[in-house]
Amino acid sequence: MNKTYELMVFDWDGTLMDSEARIVTCMQRAAAQAGMPVPGNAAARDVIGLGLTEAVQRLFPDADMPAVTALVEAYRMHWLGDQVVAAPMFAGASELIEGLYDAGVLLAVATGKSRRGLDKALDESGLGRFFHATRCADEAFSKPHPQMLEDILTDLGTAAGRAVMVGDTEYDMQMARNAGVAAVAVSHGVHAPARLLANGATACFDDLFQLSDWLHGAVAVDVNGV
Repeated sequence: MNKTYELMVFDWDGTLMDSEARIVTCMQRAAAQAGMPVPGNAAARDVIGLGLTEAVQRLFPDADMPAVTALVEAYRMHWLGDQVVAAPMFAGASELIEGLYDAGVLLAVATGKSRRGLDKALDESGLGRFFHATRCADEAFSKPHPQMLEDILTDLGTAAGRAVMVGDTEYDMQMARNAGVAAVAVSHGVHAPARLLANGATACFDDLFQLSDWLHGAVAVDVNGV
């Protein structure tokens, strides 16, 4: 491996958590509750990874802000409730994160989720203690804007060239490119491999086990000495 990294930043939904069905269901129920046209599965799926407000605006470009706000609040109510399908972690997610942490890698999350939503997911998954920094879409500009990554780099004192972003959408890849950070992708999430590679992924893996092999090969030998 010619390139090593001291910081690995993960997207959450579609990368570590298999939350596609839950997100699509919540978006569809929220639209119905807000009196807006219910998006089809493909349309709702395609905006996963964006901040919630940005996702709603992309789905309903003609909606005014009161309508957008109403749908956002309805979505949050459904997501934080327990009346929709569960969102389990992908196979190998816990082992991957714990293994990288034990190897001395700095770990972070950059997600389109809200702070409340991410904290709930981190608590329920038991992975919260392994991440050195997290950044959410209600704390920064939505992907593909680079702010979330830039904030993490600043908080952890890491140069962009020593970090890698892991995600499942073109928004993750574009955010990484905009921040000057390398990116790799997993294909078990939202966007197809060709779309991920076209938007800057240097590699695309079928699952977290393949990804784990690559990431462990890219761990910086001396994290503290870089």
